[in-house]
Amino acid sequence: MSTLSLAIAVIVIVAAIYFYNRLVTLKNRFLNGFSQIDVQLQRRYELIPNLVETARAYLKHESDTLTAVTEARNTASRTCEAASADPADAGLVGALAAAEGRLSNAMGRLNLVMENYPELKADTQMLALQEELTSTENRVAFARQAYSDAVMQYNTAREQFPAVLVAAAFSFKEADLFEIAEPAMQQAVKVSFA
Repeated sequence: MSTLSLAIAVIVIVAAIYFYNRLVTLKNRFLNGFSQIDVQLQRRYELIPNLVETARAYLKHESDTLTAVTEARNTASRTCEAASADPADAGLVGALAAAEGRLSNAMGRLNLVMENYPELKADTQMLALQEELTSTENRVAFARQAYSDAVMQYNTAREQFPAVLVAAAFSFKEADLFEIAEPAMQQAVKVSFA
């Protein structure tokens, strides 16, 4: 083996190691970004039953709405657990986004129903829960943005030449954005009754 062949082989190996390590770093960033979403969603899932229970005392004739919120919350929570186990699985992230959209729609219906109950809107516990939920919704939005940025960086690096060769050789799969298709989730949920 000539010196030139050896030099080329070393350059190829060093480049492969560099691109592999860069892809690992970017993948870990988007996985961390998903874990930040997970933390905020878990907080949201913990607040919703308290909100429903507080509203239940006032909304005796709206049990279908309360049940829909509870069921949507439980489905989203289970889906989040599955996605958290493997955030690199685009199907699981997509299922979570769909479940979150359904939960947001159910919460929107609950907010509309609660508008008809002034005593509920004035309840101090309800006001505190609404404030916590609004804060959590904002945190979810920020976490989603950070996750989307990390996914974009990873996917871009994964598709560029010569990293695409390393990505194919070591099965670095495309990451999926956390996109909610339902129009209600395109904006933060309004939970105040001002």
